[in-house]
Amino acid sequence: MVRDNGGGRPAVAQRSSMADVAALAGVSKGTVSHVLNHPERVSPATRERVEAAIEKLRFVPHGTARSLAIGSMPALGVVLSDISNSLFVDLLEGVERAAQERGAYVLIANSYTDLRRERRYMEMFDSVRTLGNLVTINSQHHYANLVRDRDRDGHQPLVFLNYRGEDDRFCFVHADNRAGGAMVARHLVETGRRNIAVVTTPWHLQPIEERLAGFEEAIAGTGARIVSRESCEQIHRADGWRVGRALLPRIRSGEVDAVFAVADLVAAGIAQALADDPGIRIPEDVAIVGYDDNQAAWDSPLPITTVRQPGEGMGATGVQLVYEELNDPTHEHRVVRLGPELVVRASSVPRAAS
Repeated sequence: MVRDNGGGRPAVAQRSSMADVAALAGVSKGTVSHVLNHPERVSPATRERVEAAIEKLRFVPHGTARSLAIGSMPALGVVLSDISNSLFVDLLEGVERAAQERGAYVLIANSYTDLRRERRYMEMFDSVRTLGNLVTINSQHHYANLVRDRDRDGHQPLVFLNYRGEDDRFCFVHADNRAGGAMVARHLVETGRRNIAVVTTPWHLQPIEERLAGFEEAIAGTGARIVSRESCEQIHRADGWRVGRALLPRIRSGEVDAVFAVADLVAAGIAQALADDPGIRIPEDVAIVGYDDNQAAWDSPLPITTVRQPGEGMGATGVQLVYEELNDPTHEHRVVRLGPELVVRASSVPRAAS
């Protein structure tokens, strides 16, 4: 609608609101929000009425209007921790699929888990005015540094992936690592394992700490126990190989009959080290379980039991949350938890009955 501003010149047309669309279509603002963000939740007839009202009123959602006004590009920025890790490849596939469905591009940056890189890439995405940004992190330290200078309304929407936060200024999407660790524990106990070595890293990373917490909780009271805690400096196959060689004497003696490694690359290195010893049979003498369903697990000479992470789901959900924040003025930040899946392979199949 064009109004006279009292000075003889027509004022700029007033932008329609979501309430205007709802009134014209005869629905609630929540229904309009669903049409914009979750059209599958609305009946076809209602969706058609809302879309007709949007077209008639030339309604532009709040976030989209803001983006157009400041000249932002129709793209999402994504900062990944390690593009060589298939978990983040899966996550990126989910982001790209969901972005493509919405007509957006994806700008990709690889941080190598370096905080300075993460900050620099986020600043770059802010400067080119992406529609929103998604960042994978794994520690509270990185989170605190990345959000230190950000306020709720001063930047594009920001969603953290593969991290569980408790700050209501942002949305988070994470896999249930505690449940994944518990799955591994139950599987090893059910296959008759009782003396388990756990292989982790010296860093305090939230996903790994939660995997171990879930494992320890599930194993309590089962008769099985953790007899060894080993540490890798990095999460590489060579690090796993060194740990595997160190565990050889205890496996030969029967002191260790299972190994749970917090990452598949480490598990693959352990399997390689043990396979070099003709006196050790996998899984008869020792079971090996990894985590992530990395290519190292399924493309290994000995396929490795692992926990598959919902990488694509995390990526797609992150995009959905960005668009919710862009388009829905009633959007509330939240934490979304997705479930993992145990994938049983030859490295831990049940022992034959004696």
